[in-house]
Amino acid sequence: MTSIYTLTTWIIPLLLCIILHEVAHGYVALKLGDKTAWLMGRLNMNPAKHFDLIGCVFVPVFLLLIRSPILFGWAKPVPVDFSHLNNPKRDTGLVAAAGPIANLLLAIVFVLVGRLALWLFPTVNPIMEWFIQNLKNGITFSLVLACFNLLPILPMDGGRILWSVLPKKLANLYSQTEKYGLFILIGVLFLLPMMGLDLVGWFVGTLYPIFAGFVNIFI
Repeated sequence: MTSIYTLTTWIIPLLLCIILHEVAHGYVALKLGDKTAWLMGRLNMNPAKHFDLIGCVFVPVFLLLIRSPILFGWAKPVPVDFSHLNNPKRDTGLVAAAGPIANLLLAIVFVLVGRLALWLFPTVNPIMEWFIQNLKNGITFSLVLACFNLLPILPMDGGRILWSVLPKKLANLYSQTEKYGLFILIGVLFLLPMMGLDLVGWFVGTLYPIFAGFVNIFI
């Protein structure tokens, strides 16, 4: 029963965070010249349009069941044709940054909604406790998702941002790593920690307090 209750407090904020993350990419891409996501009907919050069984259900539930210290997931990526952007090199970075920025803003919204809810309904009851726990989990997941996606590994957001700011020659060399991106990510997520080198934990652990401190301004 405890696991079921925990799952109900994670699933709504999890879906909201990862779907908004993807929609933000598509919306900024639309504003910068690429209509791909818009034409495919992906610029909305309908979960059915973004649902990925593995990223939205299997991975998060598995991490919850094993009591993982880090919870993450993903939605079906919003399609972006970077060649259609007004300024492909610059705008690729802007489109990539939209996802993490959207998560930071959502964390702030969760904080403000929580403050308003506690002001309007100060009496403690099971429904309010469940609602506030959803908001707390939403804040945590939003910040973790923002940090995790900023890993400088292509094709993740951090990798695309880095590519957009590198000089052209270095960017071209760096772009060659994208075809190995999945293997590199698996390596830094699972293999390196087995050897005592948790780069992802260090990276997320470094950014998380910074982002949390920014969000705490609104508490």
